[in-house]
Amino acid sequence: MKSKLVQRQKIRFRIRKKVVGTSLKPRLSVFRSNADIYVQLIDDSTSQTIASASSRQADLVSQKLTKVEKSKLVGKSIALKSLDLGITSCVFDRGGNLYHGRIKAVAEGAREGGLIF
Repeated sequence: MKSKLVQRQKIRFRIRKKVVGTSLKPRLSVFRSNADIYVQLIDDSTSQTIASASSRQADLVSQKLTKVEKSKLVGKSIALKSLDLGITSCVFDRGGNLYHGRIKAVAEGAREGGLIF
């Protein structure tokens, strides 16, 4: 029996074959650890991170919120950063995680912040 980590890694690689970010439409990559959540806007043509946000930012750490609420704020934060850079649309990379809970909250927060995907 394969471990959960190996299964998630296979799903992640399958997603990455299809989802590619460009400078006009970067990839919104989500990494979820047990305690925190991290998002990056990535231009795959140059392999550079354009913008990033996480639940470890000073303004989010000081607030007493649940992980899902923090994830939604991280989504709004990355949306604001991307709009400042002139990026209005992206492709969503859930990183092999199921689209519910904290991953869904990031996506909803980013959409509320003005990102289109």
